[in-house]
Amino acid sequence: MYPVPMSSPAGFQPTTLGRTGLAVGRLGLSASYGVPAAAVERGFEAGMNYLFWASIRTAKFAAALRNLKPKRDRMALVIQSYSRLAGLVGWSAERALRTIGYDRADALLFGMWNKPVPERMIEAARRLRERGLVRFIGVSTHKRSLVPKLAADFDAVHFRYNAVHTGAERDVFPHLATENRAGLTAFTATSWKQLLGHRRIPGNARVPTAGDCYRFVLARPEIDVCLTGPGQAGHVEEAIAALERGPMTEEELAWMRRVGAAIHGKV
Repeated sequence: MYPVPMSSPAGFQPTTLGRTGLAVGRLGLSASYGVPAAAVERGFEAGMNYLFWASIRTAKFAAALRNLKPKRDRMALVIQSYSRLAGLVGWSAERALRTIGYDRADALLFGMWNKPVPERMIEAARRLRERGLVRFIGVSTHKRSLVPKLAADFDAVHFRYNAVHTGAERDVFPHLATENRAGLTAFTATSWKQLLGHRRIPGNARVPTAGDCYRFVLARPEIDVCLTGPGQAGHVEEAIAALERGPMTEEELAWMRRVGAAIHGKV
């Protein structure tokens, strides 16, 4: 995998997605929210090369992936399967690849497992890997206590972390292996937009932007990628600006924690 371009040496630099060895930008792009194809391509060129062909798939994102196909060697393409039937895992992955015109994905992600993934499902994914359709196997979960075990057993793990829901600081980060762990991707950085404007945010507090939310998440060195869910071109520009701006100061982090705690009802 070639290095991911970044437009500012002072910003967030690319990293390695755990033991996969994939070079990834620190912000990823999800297919689910209707962002225009040109904006996906713009984000990719700015370093957002973690492209998540999730369960909700738009024609615009598919068009972007087809346009970016000549740059496949710079991409970390992740496809998701919500199937609970092992017999449908292969069909689901093949259908996803056929839609975008790719012959393989970098990872197959089992969508939202809040209990251990059955061996029959894992074996179905291994068969896809043996056929060369996927390189790595991952899983997403909302159950934080599962993440350390999943990070030991899978190549990639998606889990929730944001300024409202900081439980991973207790349940996940202290319990991760220091070597040979999975690549870790955080989702819901804005807490489903709560951080962008919630009635519990104090009237004298600055309301965070999506870029602030991304920068807060990426303050954790354990997190390789923070997923974004852009719905329009301006959202991608905001994400790129966050990449270029780089890490938060201690004062900014403290402000985000105060806002998150207020929304959570802890203050």
